[in-house]
Amino acid sequence: MNQTLVTRSQVFYIAWPIILSNISTPLLGLVDTAVIGNLGDPALIGAIAIGSMLFSFLYWGFGFLRMGTTGLVAQARGAGDEAEAKAAFYRAFLVGVFIGLLLFLLQTPISSLAFSVIDGSSQVEASAAIYFQIRIWGAPLSLSYLAIMGYLLGQQDTRSILILQLLLNFTNIILDLVFVIGFGFDVAGIAAATVIAECLALIAGLGIVIHRIKKQHLGLHVPLKQLKDTPALKRMFVINRDIMIRTLCLIFAFAWFTNEGAKSGDILLATNAILLQFVTFSAFFLDGFALAAESLVGNAIGAKNREQIKVAIKYAAQLGFTTALLVSVSFILAGGMVINVLTNIIEVREVAKIYFPWVVAAPIVSVWCYLLDGVFIGATKTREMRNAMIISLLTYMLAWWVLAGLYGNHGLWASLMLYFITRAVTLNYYLPQLINDSGVKT
Repeated sequence: MNQTLVTRSQVFYIAWPIILSNISTPLLGLVDTAVIGNLGDPALIGAIAIGSMLFSFLYWGFGFLRMGTTGLVAQARGAGDEAEAKAAFYRAFLVGVFIGLLLFLLQTPISSLAFSVIDGSSQVEASAAIYFQIRIWGAPLSLSYLAIMGYLLGQQDTRSILILQLLLNFTNIILDLVFVIGFGFDVAGIAAATVIAECLALIAGLGIVIHRIKKQHLGLHVPLKQLKDTPALKRMFVINRDIMIRTLCLIFAFAWFTNEGAKSGDILLATNAILLQFVTFSAFFLDGFALAAESLVGNAIGAKNREQIKVAIKYAAQLGFTTALLVSVSFILAGGMVINVLTNIIEVREVAKIYFPWVVAAPIVSVWCYLLDGVFIGATKTREMRNAMIISLLTYMLAWWVLAGLYGNHGLWASLMLYFITRAVTLNYYLPQLINDSGVKT
């Protein structure tokens, strides 16, 4: 078995490459927003926000290709069954390619449905449609890449994840600058840069996975009988179904947030889009410890070691909360300057200052639900995740219905904070049972 004693150093060792790679992801979002934001047209900022939201539904909705793979691979690794870890990756990768091709073929009805429910201005929707038509070419690349990420995280190979994410995001950033500033392609340039970067990352990721499998002396071949193993396929289907429902609820919550801003005009839409970049930054930053919990908890469950599950949760929570405090302080110190860099539109800058306290609160409020998500993904306790997310989304919508009418955009932000809190409370309710069910060796 590949189970070792969990220490704070081990949690940090797994988390820091994820943190560095995740920092580059919101950095990409900041560059996207800054490049478009300084063209002087708030409608283009809104178009990027809406276009990104649409692909959040399409891609994050299939996030089980990463999350489910991590849990299955980590548990197989903890049980010392590397052959099954490889088979779990193959299954997820093939499913990712299939779904990506299906999305590409169905792009016309998907885009028609999406834009029929969006309440942006005609200029925003026209630019967002251009973004969609280009980004959809990367669907098979992006979804199969998720399986690579899941496999590497399950193997605790976060340094390789760092290399791939840096390649993906910095290639994207460079191409953003070339296509938008150099060639004047505006929204189309942002989309094309992303697709090209996704292609390069996928090729590099496959190279890393193949090298790792060969290094384990397993060979690349997986018997068709093992790939078609009925219990394994059934387990993957159930896990993926629950995670998909959970993830769609999550994306719907943020899509609702963005769309409510769109209803209030281009200025407020642009303001919320910029402020959500801060929330995204904190989420990806804190996710380093959540993802460490995924891998460590899954590994401990595979080794049937209940005590190590508890230790992994404890250390991830300690380090995660400390990081949340540091992120909030950094927002207080540098938030105004960052907003000024992101846009030169004076009205957007002024409105953003009004709602900025919500951004400062977000890391401390949200860290707990991120960490618990990681624990439940590693344990593949996806039914509980699904149920907790449904309850949280219903609470969020009820809060929006009450608060947005009374307090406008402040009410919308307050509802989002309550959503984070409810996610943590509901998952914590299931936590004792997870620990009791997941290990027999102490």
